Amino acid sequence: MAPRLKEKFNATIVEKAKGEFSIKNPMALPRLDKIIVTVGMGHQLEGTKLNAGAKEQVLDDMALICGQRAVVKKAKKSVSNFNIRQGYEIGAMTTLRGNRMWEFLDRLISMCIPRIKDFRGLRLKSFDGRGNYCFGITEQGIFPEINMASVKFTHGMNINLVFRNSTDERSQFVLREIGLPFERDED
Repeated sequence: MAPRLKEKFNATIVEKAKGEFSIKNPMALPRLDKIIVTVGMGHQLEGTKLNAGAKEQVLDDMALICGQRAVVKKAKKSVSNFNIRQGYEIGAMTTLRGNRMWEFLDRLISMCIPRIKDFRGLRLKSFDGRGNYCFGITEQGIFPEINMASVKFTHGMNINLVFRNSTDERSQFVLREIGLPFERDED
């Protein structure tokens, strides 16, 4: 069975986008291609006893949140100001596609974003000029899958929504129709 948000996108949002942007060819419509979730864990991995198990916690949290195991990313080059050497494990990432991507986005919009304290909407300036949208979350506790009583430390994550055949304006229209809560324009 197809995810609820994917059915909504294919049934109603595609037709609205065709009318809004006068697109006749269905292959030229903006489509959500993938969602990339990344976590930087550099300062948790400095080797102190307090941070023991930080990598395992981040990987377990990402597996619970995303529904698939994350890949550990290593530093490509050394940066002495940050005490990073080439080959150090500095983060984790996962790429979501297909039904898993739509289910993650549905949970994010309907359950997780409403749990953010003092939330005033996502910034409209976070589009990259090619239709992709990026935003950050400061704490993994907004996801209901995470048991905060067993968490040793909190970490944030970056979420990148990658579109195909899109511009910033088209992506913003599609994300508004999907239900992503953007900040209001204060004119």
